Amino acid sequence: MNDNRAVILLSGGLDSATVVAMAKAQGYSCYSMSFDYGQRHRSELQAAERVARQLGVVEHKVIGLDLDGMGGSALTDSRIDVPESPTSGIPVTYVPARNTVFLALALGWAEVLGARDIFIGVNAVDYSGYPDCRPEFIEAFERMANLATKAGVEGQGVRIRAPLQMMSKAEIVQAGVRLGVDYGLTVSCYQADEQGRACGKCDSCRLRAAGFVAAGVTDPTRYR
Repeated sequence: MNDNRAVILLSGGLDSATVVAMAKAQGYSCYSMSFDYGQRHRSELQAAERVARQLGVVEHKVIGLDLDGMGGSALTDSRIDVPESPTSGIPVTYVPARNTVFLALALGWAEVLGARDIFIGVNAVDYSGYPDCRPEFIEAFERMANLATKAGVEGQGVRIRAPLQMMSKAEIVQAGVRLGVDYGLTVSCYQADEQGRACGKCDSCRLRAAGFVAAGVTDPTRYR
């Protein structure tokens, strides 16, 4: 195993960009992974490529999936509207099993690379209702990963790192600014247009905007 390598899930949004910068600052050789999974727009994938270049990852991999074939989420089914006001319970922007699938594929690449660390930008403080962002899920996946892999069985287990887990959005923004993240490159909006401009109305846009205000940092987001 190579203790200096890490696989990082990179969506192209604010949180995952910050995680790449954190891992790099900790001395990891960063290998980022994004997914073309049938989401509403490709702007976030373009953003992920920009972030990977800016932060100097060793390799950026984009994996194609067909989660839109299952539907069931406003992020993968154009017939379901993205909410533009706060809702209760698990929102329709939850994509069934998304983080489970993403982490499973990151686990496979980590085994190939000989990496012992996988980073994911889930957050429980600004928790938007997604069950696969909870600390309990991350802990359970790590246990499973070390039961299901050759590396784990041979005593070279993987660690699932979620450094943003208990941070507020403002704290995340402040950390990223200190680490040199260019948030103007990122796209967080659930329904960004082809130019990557944000709607300013969805849950993700509201959390992001509030984070910049609370952090006292100028918001570089482009709105349509």
